[in-house]
Amino acid sequence: MSHWPQGYDRRVLLSVDSTMSEAQRLGAELSAPTWILAHEQSAARGRRGRAWINPKGNFAASLVMRPEAAPDQMALRSFVAALALRQALEDVVKEQATLGLKWPNDVLLNGGKVAGILLESVGGLLIIGIGVNLAAAPPAEGVEPGAVRPVSVLGETAVSIEPEAFLERLAAAFAPLETQLSQQGFAPIRRAWLTHAARLGEEITAKTMRDTFHGRFETVDETGNLVLRTATGTISLPAADVYF
Repeated sequence: MSHWPQGYDRRVLLSVDSTMSEAQRLGAELSAPTWILAHEQSAARGRRGRAWINPKGNFAASLVMRPEAAPDQMALRSFVAALALRQALEDVVKEQATLGLKWPNDVLLNGGKVAGILLESVGGLLIIGIGVNLAAAPPAEGVEPGAVRPVSVLGETAVSIEPEAFLERLAAAFAPLETQLSQQGFAPIRRAWLTHAARLGEEITAKTMRDTFHGRFETVDETGNLVLRTATGTISLPAADVYF
């Protein structure tokens, strides 16, 4: 059993509109990094304002913290969260499934999307929202064309775990990785992330708000950008949606 990390608080709610919104509301009064877990959300959201389907039994939590870092360094916490998520999921499913990390902020289970990460920065607060399909995945027909199929831990592995038990594992995995980033910088986090990167060295498609790029996934650079080798040269993208 994982132990709750020293220096971190937690709040568990039966229901809330969104853990991200609750983190914003509570941020000013929190004296320590705090995990906010909700068993039900009525207005969950993902990247770019997309709705996040969150049936009962799935995991929905946000970590609110005040890292002493520049905005570009704060954004690197998405890689910390991804590694922590992978570690927590590996602890749960053991050898029953294959786990991978999809840039910029998804975790894959047997090639399907099992978890997503959303970062927001508000008034000095960094809020890391995490959703994990523990019990159920949204229907495939609700996913945009070309996107990775949604999967759940229960559906892929027959392993059942309650959200609060998963939070114990996730928080325990996140804390030492956050310390490593703060003390050693991004380099060791980057190396670890690349070890588990999905489709590294393969052809992918990256879509920004304006353009679509096709090319070979070369690496993630020292600032967290996706490095893509295209027919016209190598490009570096700070933000995009990736399609396989």
